[in-house]
Amino acid sequence: MTTASAPQPILRHSHAERLTHWAVAVAYVALFLSGLAMFHPFFFWTSALFGGAAFMRVLHPFLGVAFAIVFYVYALRLWNDNRLVAADRAWMKNMFRYMNRTGEDVPVEGKYNAGQKLMYWSMMIVILLLLVSGILMWRPYFAPSVGVDLRRFSNVVHAAMAFVMFVGIGVHVYAAYWTKGAMKAMTRGTVSRAWAKHHHPGWYEEVRKGSP
Repeated sequence: MTTASAPQPILRHSHAERLTHWAVAVAYVALFLSGLAMFHPFFFWTSALFGGAAFMRVLHPFLGVAFAIVFYVYALRLWNDNRLVAADRAWMKNMFRYMNRTGEDVPVEGKYNAGQKLMYWSMMIVILLLLVSGILMWRPYFAPSVGVDLRRFSNVVHAAMAFVMFVGIGVHVYAAYWTKGAMKAMTRGTVSRAWAKHHHPGWYEEVRKGSP
């Protein structure tokens, strides 16, 4: 007598997507810590993690440009999956009840829910503003040719966007931890069929119909 084989897991993130995601994550941590050291003397101790303040000041802007390039190469591949559709409005309307587990789950049509899509589009804007404001402050290459007022304004924008990104990443990490199986999807690349059917039923049906 033979037993039925267990359902095969579903590929959610390819190897290249996972490598890029974690490269962006590591670069973000390095930028955040080095940025804190330059933002306020209280956090200056983090410069020791980079071998000293001098090297950290040189590294930060170059790392920021590399971070932006890798992020946009990665993000542009996910453009179609993150387009907002009519069904996302229902998710956004019940977002806080969904996150607090006080309401019923809202059906999700695509690969990502509305919260993930909002995170995607907000980071597209925030990282662009960080990149532009950072370039305008970049000594000795660009800052000397920028007016004092614009440079000061860039400082404010850079700090504000860094804070917005910090909050956004915090929410992103919390949501990934809170949604059981999400972290596994970004480390191993696959999710169970039950997980996909529960959290992303629309995407699950697309995968199921396209599977042999």
